[in-house]
Amino acid sequence: MADGEIKAGAGTDAAFGRGFLYDLWYFAALSREVKPGALRRLEMLGEPVLIGRTRSGKAFALRDVCPHRAAPLSAGRVVTFGSEGEAVECPYHGWRFRAADGVCTSVPSLLADQDLEVERIRVRAYPVREDQGLIYVYVAADPREATPACAAPHFDGVVGGAPKLVDRMDFDTHIDQAVVGLMDPTHGPYVHQQWWWRSKARQLEKAKRFEPRPLGFSMTRHAPSRNSRAYRILGGAPETEITFSLPGYRWEHIQVGRRQVLALTCLTPVTLIKTRITQIIWSDHPAFIVFRPFIAAGARSFLRQDGDMVNLQNQGLKYDPPLIWIDDADRQAKWYQALKREWARSRAEGRAFVNPIEPTTLRWRS
Repeated sequence: MADGEIKAGAGTDAAFGRGFLYDLWYFAALSREVKPGALRRLEMLGEPVLIGRTRSGKAFALRDVCPHRAAPLSAGRVVTFGSEGEAVECPYHGWRFRAADGVCTSVPSLLADQDLEVERIRVRAYPVREDQGLIYVYVAADPREATPACAAPHFDGVVGGAPKLVDRMDFDTHIDQAVVGLMDPTHGPYVHQQWWWRSKARQLEKAKRFEPRPLGFSMTRHAPSRNSRAYRILGGAPETEITFSLPGYRWEHIQVGRRQVLALTCLTPVTLIKTRITQIIWSDHPAFIVFRPFIAAGARSFLRQDGDMVNLQNQGLKYDPPLIWIDDADRQAKWYQALKREWARSRAEGRAFVNPIEPTTLRWRS
């Protein structure tokens, strides 16, 4: 598929806070969390999804409902029977579904003279990609559409080796609210009031350059602001670039001489009112050896404070109030909404996605 080319589709909902984006790749799990022969139950976009790995090592994803009597397939096991290949066996009646495509390969209760084309029975199989130690699931609007409309995520600057830090938390909110909270540049002095970060008393005027990126935008490489104290632990003269991409990926690539830090945040919608936030950090910087417990505690504190603010915000959102978005502080939130609308239109019209973001400099105080 050529760059920018997409396939026709339907079902994506671009209304803010009201539905999901489809025909996109969503983060599901870390590779290390899914061992050979293992089955793991998740909920994504309101659907039960089984993430598994065959005994030969290939990751796969199936809808986690047996079409016979609705038992979760994730409670079963990975089995191999001759020409059937590796399959998931339902724990209720032993029906088997091929891991690669969800096709039923066996109904053990059938007698030899009972006529049933078992291969016509299937569970939904989701395309899966595994890259950089992460597992992604492609969720199409049309379950019959198996060919992805876009490439799976890949993050430049990933340092080799296992992640240094991983943390996750479920926020009780729609993914849209989680995304705009994540990219909000002015809440830090009020929500994250740690001595080592920044305070309300020392806010500065900021001017940051932004450029479009595939399915998103980037705050181009720059030196951190003088009141961003956390960067000082890295020493030297750090430079950082922060990128956002649909449906919900934010990654910050920090360069300090030859050393690197990549902080990736993945937002995965669980339901319309729950979003899983997963933070993953890779680095070859010695600070992650010396100060790792403190960095982990700081990252965990940030995530919990954001979660507490989401719960507080929900007290107002339950009344469905109109929200006021201002420039330039809320421009990134506006861009996110524009990206969603364009993705939905491009899918409905069967044409290439055209990024609506133009290069610009935004200014705010924080």
